[in-house]
Amino acid sequence: MKRALFIAACASLIAVTFPAGAQSQLITTHRIPAALALEAVGQAVATCAQRGFFETAVLVDADGVRQALLRGDGSGPHSLDSAFAKAYTSATMRANTEAVVERSKTDPIVINIITKMPNMLLDGGGVVIRIKGEVIGAIAASGAPDGKVDEACAQAGLDKIIDRLQ
Repeated sequence: MKRALFIAACASLIAVTFPAGAQSQLITTHRIPAALALEAVGQAVATCAQRGFFETAVLVDADGVRQALLRGDGSGPHSLDSAFAKAYTSATMRANTEAVVERSKTDPIVINIITKMPNMLLDGGGVVIRIKGEVIGAIAASGAPDGKVDEACAQAGLDKIIDRLQ
């Protein structure tokens, strides 16, 4: 009897928690193919190398998980973590990091998020990747003396593959 009451209570809780039919719905997401991710980071590093900067580029998926990384010739060891943090910040904040930097100047919540959460970096160089409004990842570069240069190199990497992500 107690078991039957427990099962009935659990069923009621599930029915209240999840609207009818919600258990059978699927969430469709999009992924960047590995080959395109590698092309993008390669283009970002090559673009900055042509401009005389030693860069590392990282591409993350929508969850901020590393998918592709390329440490360019001569780039510093710190650029590995920095490029990842910029890409992670861009993916999780769903904006280019230059925009996050600007927003932080007037929104103290952004500063709080950046300073309290791991893997976040308030610096330019991260570019969010969207397809039809859906954030599917981010690419970032690190190694130039200016976040705007890093962002331009990351954008060059994205530009190389964006048409093939449609």
